[in-house]
This record gives sequence, C-alpha cells and structure tokens, in this order.
Amino acid sequence: MITPEPASYILVTDARQLAEICQTLMKASRIAVDTEADSMHHYPEKVCLVQIATEEQAYLIDPLAIHDLSSLAPVLANPNIQKLLHGADYDVRGMNRDYDMVFKNLFDTHLAARVLGLERLGLAGLLEDVLEIEILKDKRIQRQDWSKRPLEEDALSYAVGDVVYLFALQDAIEEKLQELGRSAWSVEECERQAEIRYIPPDPVAAVFGMKESRGMDGTALAVLSALYDFRDLQARRLDRPPAYILSATVMAAIAVTPGAPLEKVLGLSVGTARRFGRGIQSAVRKGIDGPPLQRPAPQFPPRARPSNAQVKRLANLKVWRTNEAKTLGFDPSMVWPMRSLERLAREPGTLTDEQFSAEVRDWQREQFSESLRTALVSNNPGS
Repeated sequence: MITPEPASYILVTDARQLAEICQTLMKASRIAVDTEADSMHHYPEKVCLVQIATEEQAYLIDPLAIHDLSSLAPVLANPNIQKLLHGADYDVRGMNRDYDMVFKNLFDTHLAARVLGLERLGLAGLLEDVLEIEILKDKRIQRQDWSKRPLEEDALSYAVGDVVYLFALQDAIEEKLQELGRSAWSVEECERQAEIRYIPPDPVAAVFGMKESRGMDGTALAVLSALYDFRDLQARRLDRPPAYILSATVMAAIAVTPGAPLEKVLGLSVGTARRFGRGIQSAVRKGIDGPPLQRPAPQFPPRARPSNAQVKRLANLKVWRTNEAKTLGFDPSMVWPMRSLERLAREPGTLTDEQFSAEVRDWQREQFSESLRTALVSNNPGS
C-alpha cells in the first residue's frame, strides 16, 4: 500500500488570478473537481472551497474571498473538457444552487465503480482497492467548518487529496469498464448525473414529506407547518442548521400534543425551551387558530391492493433481478428500477411501453429487456 506525500497546490483568492487559471483550464482535456460546503455548521449552506486539478497542477479556489466565480462557468460547461468527480451529486447541486453553473461531460468515479460492481465505493476505499493508494480520511477535517478562515494546512492538504488522484483512478476504472463492455453504461449514468439541478425546497411539501407527519390530523399538520416555518426563520437568523434549533421529532411531539407544557415535551432541552419558548408557543397558536392543513390528493389515484398473483409475480421479478445482478457482479438495483418492476407485476403485458419509462436507462433496456420479457412470460403464461 502506497501512502503518497501531500500534493502541492495553488491557493486562489483573487478574481483576476482565477480568470487566468480558467484560461489554462480551458486548454485541458480533463480536469478533476470537488467542493467543500458548510452544511453542518451554517444555514443556508454554501460552497466554501472549490478544488480543481489538471494532471499537472492543483488549485484550491476560495469563493469566500473571490465571490465572483463567473470565469469558472465556461470551463465546467465546456463539453470538450471532461470533468472528473467522485459522488458528483452534491457538488453539481451546490454549484448550480450558488452560482447557477452546470457540468457537461462528467465522469463520476463513484457511479462508474457501481457499474463495475466494486464493493467499496467511497473515495478512500476505491483508491486502496483499485490503485493501492492510502489517503487520510480524517472525520474531524470532514466535519469541520469549511467557512472558517484561514483554513489550516491539514484541511487544505485533505481537500487537494480529493482531486489529484482522480485521473489515475479514472484510467484504471475505464480500463475495467472497457474489458467488461460497460463503458456506455457508465457514460449514460454520468450523463444523467450531469443533468441534476438544484430545486429550492417547498416548505409545505417538506412538511408532508417528514416521516413524523404520517397519521397526523389537519390541526396537527397545521401546527407542524407553523413550527417548520418558525424553525426555518430562526435557523436563517442565527445562521445555524435547522436541526440545531428544533429536531423533527420534537416538532412532531409538540404538534400532536399542542396543549402540553413545553417542559413535558420529550427531547426538548431546558435551554431550547427557554430560548425559543415564546416563538414555539406562538407558532403552536398560529397552527391551532388557522385552518387545518389537508394533505394534497395523491398525484396518482391509489391502486387497489395487489392480488396474490401480482404479489407472487413481483417476488419472481425480484428473483430475476437478483440473478441477473449475480451474473454481472453488481448491485441488483443496477439491473432494473424497482418502481418499474412493481408496475410490471401489476400489468405484465406493458413491457413494450414500460421499458421506455423515465427510470429505465437505455443500457438497461438493451441489456435486460429480453431477459425480463422471458421472466414475465414464464411467470404469466397467459400474457
């Protein structure tokens, strides 16, 4: 196992310097990208560091010092430059949220490793298993407040380590993908990842989406919604993550027993009750005095309880998916989307249309549709 020396880097804190670097980046065929944010410490969260590397040089871009990162947008959107990321979802959303930037020609080493069926999908694990490189993954650094300045040297070294090894990792993974004939599969997964955009949360939908809201009546839901709004306002005012103000469990406990004294609410600390008590009680009154909150009608009408034949068919389709996954050596979820299988279990004759549903990838349809059709016919002889 190789433990490499910390990679060198250039810390970028000036807009003019960044613009010059972006001119250099525009000449590269591929670059590695990562970001660090402060979601564990502030609200709303923000991107606090952007790590970019070419095969010759690494750059740590400080958006808190520069503010205007617009010169970077054409680089990330250039389809002629491949962007290497690991677990790109968070980075793609964050850069889109904060700077309205988009990624074109993305290669996600995490997704590609899933397509290969590799077991350890974290960056450190992949580097060990694929390249025999051991990098330090210090939880203390991972969880630190990346908005604090100056950043310590160990944090900067940690950050640059997230990008400089992605080139060798991509080369090794791509070689394996080609050997197995799965390169096109990885390309499609990464193209879907690049299309992700940040969608601002809908507070009402967020309330209904809380598992703690299940089974609540209209009044309890109205109280929960008022508490959610209060928590969000306080989190923004104090620049703290919402869970630091009130947990979802505590809000739900208050919502279902709105008349109970706050000191009786399980999980609500004395300090929190003292600090936010008036605001909490005001939110409770607002919820009680207002109209009950009704859940919206489901987007699709509720389906009838599945028949025994449908239940058996779905079980058989799960077995089919598991067997296909074992043959190819990757996770069953990669074979075919479960939602699609659930629909096929109810209506087995719809595969011709179902294989073109939004969840199904082109490569899944090409690789598995005939096998799936056979499985459906064998489990439903009359179809």
